Amino acid sequence: MSVAVASVAALVKRYGDGPAALEGVSLTIAPGETLGLVGPDGAGKTTLLKLLAGMGRAEAGTITIADDVRARLAYMPQSAGLYDDLSVAENLALYADLRGGADAAARAEVLDAAGLTPFAARLAGQLSGGMRQKLGLACALVTRPRLVLLDEPSVGVDPVSRAELWALVARLAGDGTAIIWATSNLDEAERCDRVLLLHEGRVIASGPPTELAGAMTGRVWRIDIEGTRARRVLAAALAAPDVIDATVQGASVRVVTASAEPGPLAGALAQINPLPLSPAPARLEDAFIAALGGARLEPSPLTEAYRTIPPHSGPMIEADRLERRFGDFTAVGGVSLSVGRGEIFGLLGPNGAGKTTSFRMLCGLINASRGTARVAGLDMARDRAAAHQQLGYMAQKFSLYATLTVEQNLRFFAGAYGLARGDQRRAVADALTMFALDPVKNHSAGDLPPGFRQRLSLACAIMHQPPVLFLDEPTSGVDPLTRRDFWSHINAMAERGVTVFVTTHFMDEAEYCDRIALIYRGRMIAEGTPDALKAGAGADTLEAAFFRLLADEAVAA
Repeated sequence: MSVAVASVAALVKRYGDGPAALEGVSLTIAPGETLGLVGPDGAGKTTLLKLLAGMGRAEAGTITIADDVRARLAYMPQSAGLYDDLSVAENLALYADLRGGADAAARAEVLDAAGLTPFAARLAGQLSGGMRQKLGLACALVTRPRLVLLDEPSVGVDPVSRAELWALVARLAGDGTAIIWATSNLDEAERCDRVLLLHEGRVIASGPPTELAGAMTGRVWRIDIEGTRARRVLAAALAAPDVIDATVQGASVRVVTASAEPGPLAGALAQINPLPLSPAPARLEDAFIAALGGARLEPSPLTEAYRTIPPHSGPMIEADRLERRFGDFTAVGGVSLSVGRGEIFGLLGPNGAGKTTSFRMLCGLINASRGTARVAGLDMARDRAAAHQQLGYMAQKFSLYATLTVEQNLRFFAGAYGLARGDQRRAVADALTMFALDPVKNHSAGDLPPGFRQRLSLACAIMHQPPVLFLDEPTSGVDPLTRRDFWSHINAMAERGVTVFVTTHFMDEAEYCDRIALIYRGRMIAEGTPDALKAGAGADTLEAAFFRLLADEAVAA
């Protein structure tokens, strides 16, 4: 048995008079081991990493890290802490000096391992989200640490960049480096040797991912839709007895039950249509959901509260040969698409492919160099003010007023969208209730946990109940339960006729979309339903199709 690189025993940490952030947490990690920290927002993951990094003191318990390991410990917080006005190479050199020095050869090696050598002279502030995260990781690794603490290193990172991060971490572990990886992405956690599930500051489950997932065998089911609307089947499954979770996967619905008995689920489905029900492989996320008591099963309040969007004679969102150039660089070159009433349309692509630029042109946030963008039939170039009244917009980064309270932000946006005073009061009260924000209504928005921030952002975006909704990475950095809540709201709005345009790096989320477009190097390279894209790429999963389509395009280029 290897000597532990670090150990924690009965750790307790409190902030003020509230509940303990950590309560009796214990763990060990060996050389070359990768330990995943998972849990809902506020579970204590970040607090634990900060204490291990020496940032703060615990009220009780012990942290043991050998002196030679402590001297070679690296910590990457959620925000990478880069200097935007320094180049990639300059950031790396600065962090190397701060952490005891690393020669030019070592810096070149870590740059190459992170795939950043071609961008060494680029300013950090000009990097895409994926490259920023890789640079942050490179800065943490430049002095060859023996223990690495990573706090959500892949937030906002596309599947390609995520795979590169995983490969880099696997290489480190193979060289004997111990890694503690906090993540809200359970696919990432499945790659770890062991996982600790935290909830309300306590460890409620631990073990190898395969072992935790294996305990759910016999409780996971696949429903083939066979032409029935996915969201209708999803609603029926969530209402069925014994169901603790259900998600859309293209032309099927994946269901997790509290027991291994499918009878109650089959009975509920028979009331819609006798749909095929078959066993499905269990995943770590299923164990996560079960350990936390299951997903929220009641329908979103928006099912009844949101107005019904009347039929529209044409597309609700339309792009016709959209182009955007920055000097000699073409960020988007000739994107065309059409999205109808009540449709959920997903835009996918690697970081830097032109997704965000396309998204912002369609929202009217930036002007197109050529081509047209229309929302609800209104031209973004000629009728921008009127078009903005027809849409809601949720930015990828938290962009509300951090110093205002939750309620004050809601009031501000209700007024900004032109609601009458009485309507403002009703809209704010409804938002506080429907998005479960009432307990934090007097809290400053900037102090909210990530899940509450995202809920507040969505609530502000729909204060005027727009017929079109633009969501840019709406669930980035939040846990699976919060993502479930988000998509229950999105599905409810789509059922009321709202057109939803969404960008996401989560392939399981993309499965919720009616159609998907894949953009690469500023051009659309594929478009269709999730299942059509999988079939066209000859892939079993959407992520595999994503990689295959990008690889084919790169070869063709």
